[in-house]
Amino acid sequence: MMTKTYLKFRPRITVISFLVILSWTGLSARFFQIQVLNGNTYRLQGKKQGEAQKILIANRGNIFDRKNTPLTRNIIHYNLAVHPSKIQDKMSLAETIHKCTKRPIERYLKMMNSGKSFVYLERNLSKETCSNLIKNPVPGLILERKTRRSYPHSNIASQIIGCTDVDDNGLTGIEKKYDHLLQGTSGWVIKQRNGLGDLNPKNSFPTKPPIDGSNIQLTIDLEYQCILQEELAKRMEQTGAVGATGILMNPHTGAILAMVSLPDFDPNHPENSETEYQKIKSITDQFEPGSTFKIVAATAAIELKTVSPQQEFNCENGSYLYNNLRINDHEEFGILNFSQIMANSSNVGIIKISETVGQNNLYRFARQYGFGSLTNINLMGEVVGTLRKTKDWSRISLAEIAMGQEVGVTAIQLASAFAAIANGGFLIRPMITNQIIDDKGNRRYIEQPEIIRKVASSDAMNTIKQMLVKTVETGTGIEAKIPGWNVAGKTGTAQKFIDGNYSTTKFISNFVGFFPADNPQLLGLILLDEPKMGYHWGSVGAAPTFKKIMERIINIDDSIKRGKRPSQSHEKELLLVKNNQNSFDKTEAEQPVYLKKDQSVHTDKMITPDVRNMSLLKAMKILRKNGLRTKINGSGKVIWQSPKPGTKIAAGSICTIGLK
Repeated sequence: MMTKTYLKFRPRITVISFLVILSWTGLSARFFQIQVLNGNTYRLQGKKQGEAQKILIANRGNIFDRKNTPLTRNIIHYNLAVHPSKIQDKMSLAETIHKCTKRPIERYLKMMNSGKSFVYLERNLSKETCSNLIKNPVPGLILERKTRRSYPHSNIASQIIGCTDVDDNGLTGIEKKYDHLLQGTSGWVIKQRNGLGDLNPKNSFPTKPPIDGSNIQLTIDLEYQCILQEELAKRMEQTGAVGATGILMNPHTGAILAMVSLPDFDPNHPENSETEYQKIKSITDQFEPGSTFKIVAATAAIELKTVSPQQEFNCENGSYLYNNLRINDHEEFGILNFSQIMANSSNVGIIKISETVGQNNLYRFARQYGFGSLTNINLMGEVVGTLRKTKDWSRISLAEIAMGQEVGVTAIQLASAFAAIANGGFLIRPMITNQIIDDKGNRRYIEQPEIIRKVASSDAMNTIKQMLVKTVETGTGIEAKIPGWNVAGKTGTAQKFIDGNYSTTKFISNFVGFFPADNPQLLGLILLDEPKMGYHWGSVGAAPTFKKIMERIINIDDSIKRGKRPSQSHEKELLLVKNNQNSFDKTEAEQPVYLKKDQSVHTDKMITPDVRNMSLLKAMKILRKNGLRTKINGSGKVIWQSPKPGTKIAAGSICTIGLK
C-alpha cells in the first residue's frame, strides 16, 4: 500500500526535494555572499543607517568699535519641534513643555494632533526658558539651538556695519565685505539613531568642532558716531534738508571715527527700509562741492608760486565776464588779496588765480588731491567721482572747475583732501578697519596708516591752512568758530545739476574743517542735501552744525588737546612717501581685542541702572555695559531718565536720558 502510494507520487516528491535542495543551496550561497564576500559593505551600510551626522554651526564673529564696544551680537534662541507620529505619550510631553513655557497644555496637544508629520511647538525661546530641557533631554522632542544677528545700537552706524539675512549671510556693509571671515567654519558630530529613528542625545561618536568666525574691530568711535548722527538729524529737521552726510576723521592716520548718511535704517529690520537708505552715501554718491573745491586752485598757485598770499586782485564788484560766461559773487567785492579771496569765497578772485595756474596744473593738483580716483577705503560700493581730462574741457571749464563745478566728488574724497592740508601735505588712505581677531584671540590682520602720495610741500600746505583759519575767524566760516580753539575750514555752496541745468532752488550746503589748526587732531565734513532756502549756504547750514558736533566731542574727550605737533623734516617726508609708511602718532587703540570665545548673549530681562546726576560720558558707558541703547536730550548732566531706575526691561532696549 505504501509502496504503491510512494510510486504514485515519487516524481512529485523528487521534484519537490530537488527544489528544496536547490533553494537551500541558493539561500546558502546568498548568505555566504552577504556575510563573507560583501560583509564589510553591508556592515558599513548598517552602521551608516544607525548613525547620522549633525552639523555644528559656528558662531558668527562680532564687530566692535575702536574701544571694543560691541556693535553686533549673536542672540541664542531655541526651537522646539516634534514628529507627532513618534510621540507615544503626548500628554506627558505637553506637560513637560508647559512647565518651561507656562503656555496651555491644550495648545501643544492640539498641535501634535494636527495630523502633520512635523510640527514646531515653539520658536525663539531663550536659553533660560529651555534650561531644564537642555539639561534633561526628552525622548522625541527636537531641541534646535539657533543664533540670530542682533544690532544693539539700532540705527547707529547701520550703513557701515550692514546687516545679514535670515541665514546670517552678510548683505551690506562690513557684514558683507568680511562675510567670509565673520562666518567661520561649521563642524559636525556623529550621533546614534534609536529604533524609532531619533538621534540619541547622549551617544556621540566622532566630532569635528566648529571654528567660530573672526571678530572685526573698526576705527569707528561709538560716542563720536552717536553725536554726529544726532546733530545731523536735528539739522535736517531744522533746515528741511532731504538728506545729510557727515564724516569725522583723524587727519594723520586716515582713521574714520564716525561716518553718517541720513536717512538711515534699522539693521534689525532691514525689510522696513528702502534700499537707498542702506547705502554708505559718503562713498557711493557724488556731488558738485562748490567752494570747498577752491583749495585745489589755491594749492596749485601757492605750490607753483604763481601768486603770493598777499597779492591783490580786482574782484570786479562781484561780476566778471569769463569767455562770455557771467561769473557772480555772493557779495560785491572790490580789491581783495589772495587770503581774503579764500576767506570770503570770491568766485571772481579764485578764477583769476586759476588763470595764473592754467588748466593742466589745475587738473594735476585735483588729481594729486585724489579727486577722480578711488580712496580704496575697505568698504564696498565706492565710486571714483567725475574729473574729466583737460582734452574734454570747454572754454569755460577752467573757471567752472576752479569754483567747484563740472566736477563730481564723494564725501570721503573731500574729507581726505582736507586731511592732506591738516597733516602737512600727505594724502592718506582712509581706514575703517582697525584689526581682525580670530576665534582664539590671535591677530589675523592689522591695518596701518598708508600714505598714497605727497600732494604739496608742507610750506604750501601751511599757507593754505592759515587761509582756512582766516576763513573761520573772519570769513564765510565764522559760524564754525569754537571759542578758545583755533579752527581751520572752508564753506561750500553748490547748485544741484538737474536735467542738464543748474537748479535755482536745490543746493548742497557743505563745510569741511579741522582743529586745533596748529595741531590738527580731528577733521569733520558736514553736508546737507537740499536744505530750504536761507540754510542752503554752507556758511549758514553746514558750518554751525560742525561747531555743535565738535563742541560736544571736546566735552567728552579729554584726549583732544592744544599744542603743536613736532614738525617733520623735508627729508623725513620724502622717506615716508618713498617707503609708503607713516610716522605720525596713532591715537586709535593698538591693542588686540581680547574677547571670550563665545560672544553670544541671551535675551534675558535686566534692571535699568540709575544714571541720574552723572556726566553724559559716564551714563552712556554704564547703559552700554548693561546692554541698553541710549537716546539723548539736551546737554550737560543727566537729570532724568526713562525707563525709571529699577525697571525690568529687555536687553537692547532704549533708555532715554535728559541732560541739563
